[in-house]
Amino acid sequence: MFKKFVLVCVSVVFVNCKSDVKEVKEDNNLQAELEYKAQAVLGEGAFWNYKTQELYWIDIDSKRFNIYNPKTKTNKFLETPSKIGTVVPVNDTIVLAALEDGVYKMNINSGTSTLFTGMKEDLFESRLNDGKCDPAGRFWVGSMHNQYETGKANLYSINSDSLLVKKIDSVTISNGIVWTSDTKTMYYIDTPTSQIRAYDYNNETGDITNARVAVQIPESLGMPDGMSIDEENMLWVGMWNGNAVIRFNPITGKVDRKVNVPAHNITSCAFGGKNLDTLYITSARTDMTDDELKKYPLSGSVFKVVPGVKGVKSHFFKEK
Repeated sequence: MFKKFVLVCVSVVFVNCKSDVKEVKEDNNLQAELEYKAQAVLGEGAFWNYKTQELYWIDIDSKRFNIYNPKTKTNKFLETPSKIGTVVPVNDTIVLAALEDGVYKMNINSGTSTLFTGMKEDLFESRLNDGKCDPAGRFWVGSMHNQYETGKANLYSINSDSLLVKKIDSVTISNGIVWTSDTKTMYYIDTPTSQIRAYDYNNETGDITNARVAVQIPESLGMPDGMSIDEENMLWVGMWNGNAVIRFNPITGKVDRKVNVPAHNITSCAFGGKNLDTLYITSARTDMTDDELKKYPLSGSVFKVVPGVKGVKSHFFKEK
């Protein structure tokens, strides 16, 4: 489908920066366990399909879209023609897949795909990365430069008419994005900033305003990657080079809880299970030394933990 484009960039002015994040106390730490053993090069994009009770996840560098069934402990995958940044469901058989030149509609039964929103010009020397749907069903997806150049990426939204809107520019590695239960706040991660940014959010229009830093993350905890939100509006963030998922309180800016994971680069997480009380966690093997691979041989696998708090249903893409 021909892409229609609107430029609506946000000027980011940060206020109320919180810089007193510290390591969580050991007695609040949890331990994740292996759920599905794999050697994903760059496991990412955890999404719980509450309708089918399956975990969608991807291996970006291997160009694979995975569908894992915890009940049967089986994982099937579809190969994609280029690196895949994330997927979100549209209905029982169709997903939106963020590939290197745009967003495609993919049939999960046949593996066939058709272009939904072409973005080749916008993704020069870049590719699409993480993304999720907002409460109104728009697809928000960000990009990253192939050589990780600073400020060469953007965050976009796409609606049912394939209308592409640039929401934030000058991004470096666009990653986790979530919305609060009252739909009034959006949280977003540009990984190299080590920040979780908050925005006032208008669910009717998709407008974001009043950019600010909710959490400033110290380097000692790792780099923030994918993100999920629980029913208490607390943020669960996979920590690249951090061996953990950390629960942050975006109101105080502090660490609330830590899930230790027996893998080095933790990339994303999603609440799943019938009661949304299990946190599924993806990891990666890329960017690890030989010593790190020996220490964390399960890197690239999917893990889980029951953290004592429930998540919320993730949003599907809304068609016309």
